[in-house]
Amino acid sequence: MENCLFCKIIAGEIPAKKVYEDDMIVVIEDIAPVAPLHFLLIPKKHTVNSLDLSPEESPVVGHVFQVAARLAVENGMAESGFRIVNNNNAGAGQSVFHLHFHLMAGRRFAWPPG
Repeated sequence: MENCLFCKIIAGEIPAKKVYEDDMIVVIEDIAPVAPLHFLLIPKKHTVNSLDLSPEESPVVGHVFQVAARLAVENGMAESGFRIVNNNNAGAGQSVFHLHFHLMAGRRFAWPPG
């Protein structure tokens, strides 16, 4: 998508602090973190949100969760706990309409989420 912020980051047109990258996803630091550790895990293929996922994209979503868990371990946050969040559409807080997941850790989280 030509006007998608995350597509531009993936293409290298906009700088971002990359934490991890492979052929399926890129992980960057969130520019407005809400936790001491706050990464965005972004599939490279443009999909608006989980409502638009095709069955062929299921392996990418599984990969996102595996990488998130590994990053939580590598950053010393696995034992204290971490949260993986995916917002779908504006009413749920989605502000960039490219499928992505938030990995957050390093503070206590409330339930239910706000």
